[in-house]
Amino acid sequence: MRKRITLISAACWFLAISFYAEEPAWSAKKPTGKSAQAKMDPKQRAFFENKIRPVLVKKCYSCHSSKSEELGGKLRMDTRDGMRVGGESGPAFVEGRPNESLLIQALRYDDLEMPPDEPLSEAVINDFITWVKMGVPDPRIDHPLIAKKPTEDSTVAKPELWSFQPVRNPAPPAVQNQSWVYDPLDHFVLSRIEAAELNPTHDAAPVRLVRRLYYDLTGLPPTAEQVEAFLDDYQRRQQQAVAHLVDELLASPHFGERWGRHWLDVARYGESNGNDGLGRNPTFPHAWRYRDFVIQALNNDVPYDRFLTEQIAGDLLTAKTPEERDRLLLATGFLAIGSKPAKAMNVNFDMDVVNDQINVISTGVMGLSVACARCHDHKHDPIPTADYYAMAGIFLSTETMWGYAANQPLTAPETPLHVLKSKHHYMPPPDSGAQPKVDPHTLSRKKKPKNVYPPGTALAMGVREKKKPVDCKINIKGESKKLGPSVPRGFLSACKVTQPPKIDDKQSGRLQLAEWLTSADHPQTARVMVNRIWLHLFGQALVRTPDDFGIYGERPTHPQLLDHLATRFRTEGWSIKQLIRSIVLSRTYQLSSFCDDLILDADPENKLLCRHNRRRLDAESLRDSILAASGQLNREPGLGSSIAHVDELVNKAGNLHLPDNHRSIYLCMMRHSEPPELSSFDLPDSTKPVGKRNETTLPTQSLFLINSHFLIEQSQLFAKDILLNPKLNDSQRIHLVYRRALNRVPESSELSRALALIQDVNTALKTEISQDKLRRQTVWATLCQALLNTNEFRYVD
Repeated sequence: MRKRITLISAACWFLAISFYAEEPAWSAKKPTGKSAQAKMDPKQRAFFENKIRPVLVKKCYSCHSSKSEELGGKLRMDTRDGMRVGGESGPAFVEGRPNESLLIQALRYDDLEMPPDEPLSEAVINDFITWVKMGVPDPRIDHPLIAKKPTEDSTVAKPELWSFQPVRNPAPPAVQNQSWVYDPLDHFVLSRIEAAELNPTHDAAPVRLVRRLYYDLTGLPPTAEQVEAFLDDYQRRQQQAVAHLVDELLASPHFGERWGRHWLDVARYGESNGNDGLGRNPTFPHAWRYRDFVIQALNNDVPYDRFLTEQIAGDLLTAKTPEERDRLLLATGFLAIGSKPAKAMNVNFDMDVVNDQINVISTGVMGLSVACARCHDHKHDPIPTADYYAMAGIFLSTETMWGYAANQPLTAPETPLHVLKSKHHYMPPPDSGAQPKVDPHTLSRKKKPKNVYPPGTALAMGVREKKKPVDCKINIKGESKKLGPSVPRGFLSACKVTQPPKIDDKQSGRLQLAEWLTSADHPQTARVMVNRIWLHLFGQALVRTPDDFGIYGERPTHPQLLDHLATRFRTEGWSIKQLIRSIVLSRTYQLSSFCDDLILDADPENKLLCRHNRRRLDAESLRDSILAASGQLNREPGLGSSIAHVDELVNKAGNLHLPDNHRSIYLCMMRHSEPPELSSFDLPDSTKPVGKRNETTLPTQSLFLINSHFLIEQSQLFAKDILLNPKLNDSQRIHLVYRRALNRVPESSELSRALALIQDVNTALKTEISQDKLRRQTVWATLCQALLNTNEFRYVD
């Protein structure tokens, strides 16, 4: 019977959605033709640089490049055109068809055998297959740019790359319509709009602005009562009402939950190691403590320079109390929570851990792909291999503490954890009903490991100093067994600061690295963070490749505005909350997402910021909004994690997720086994820093919204709550559903359609459900689910 009811509910949803689903009011036009083809997707470029180019350099260039003593098969693989033209056997690939591509056949050792000394791993071959399926995106040119290490006597004062130039403090430009400006940043935006002989669109309606502010600052929708209170205040005080609301939301504990999730994407946060290549996925039962550190730090508005310093070198900072000491140790989880390969099958294991730490610092904090210089001088950015190993020495002198991970050699069982002293961090064992039941068939071992710490010990992942710091030797072609000269620990030579800190022989250099990154004249740190904040408030960044400020990253749409904000960020004490406050109180932020055709045709990508961008809710906000609408959301902070006491090496981790109505940030985030309510909506895989999530539209998302047990259950609970008051008539209940789901009352035509839908569904279900109460709840659940599927619910204007 339940299956039948579900099918009928889905059919009724399909009927209802035709009434309630709304298309976006505008659709930004995308470039077509040759210009679109020439513009490579930044993610495709990143895939090539991280997965393909290092293998080509390491395994192919010795025989198939301009520097080869003899060009094998007359095939050049060091240029894009060389591979497309091919050699004696023809082109190296057929775009989109890996099985027909000579390159893939050779890598598989079908007919040809390349590389000839030994085959590549299956994982690497699969990367090349994916590359061919993608259409072989290749940013290389005929004469690759080789980055050279700047010399002391160089006549070039600064590198040409824009992001290495010092941050300026430009004066706000003059504008014609001075009355339009709310904040100095509006000058920079309006001057560009006026130069293009355009006008910005009108201001957002207050009812849309309040919803935008709640989602952007807390990740939650406002209640109907909160909307009404704001509209009443706005009618009396206009911008004073907006400022008052912004201050309330910034002070809310939900601010840290929303913006903490943004940082966790950059920090590649995960509660398990992920698939290690052997089909095993050891849990990280203590990673959640780093999550809580991030949330608390953002709620407390810890200055960004201090926030970074604590995460890179918290164990080296002075603490006045045991609680503060624990917090600083928790912060260093930033460097320890990365995904690690199987140690048993990887001779480069230690250097791979170092590479992950370099990548999260360089990509996450500086917006540079320093890790690309592991095997060779960076092919386009001014980062020589020597600079990579200068940074590598810092982390090679650091002990990474990720725990025993089920006592498996996979993650180095000799690695300890931080022991926390404060009673605040004690986590009592859960009741049996709150503990995930692990299927023995999913375990990679049968014998349970002994506990190496006394029961009840509060533990945390993190890092600490090694007893004897060392400089790192260059790993020739990235191989840790092929060593070149030693490189003194240090920083990027092309990134100039006035007084770079000196690394003591007795220290790893992490504290000095943090000081260098947060120097007053460091060119990237403030720009990158400002750009990330702008991205989360507007849906697009000023630099639209937020993780790549290098040669092949996009240039800022508003370079002076970026520097203006970076300067303000630093001079106002690196306060994230203050910067967000300034931006959301600007006229630019408060524009409507609706505009006329003139603006849309002149600037379809909205690079001039003539309007706001309509945005789809991310995975966490969508789930939290559904729970809020149904009345089931637990707004209290989640305690620990469902795997806080599960130290297991599992093959399948789906059974480790427990029902939980807390906010999504508190769900267990196992790598390669994401929470099922979120997995269809573009969650990052947490293996590398992600500044901007993918945004895809896939059939699985629609199927989730139609058939998901989670959404059907919440729709039933939503309906049950709506029916609690027997004094309401059907029209009043429809008003209540609309207010809770969409923060507004229905229009007369919507009310009529909803009444007709309820009557039709009730008639259709009479033969299926004889019990009046159950049938009535199912009827109203159909309407609730329909509204939860509308674009109006799933998008923010």
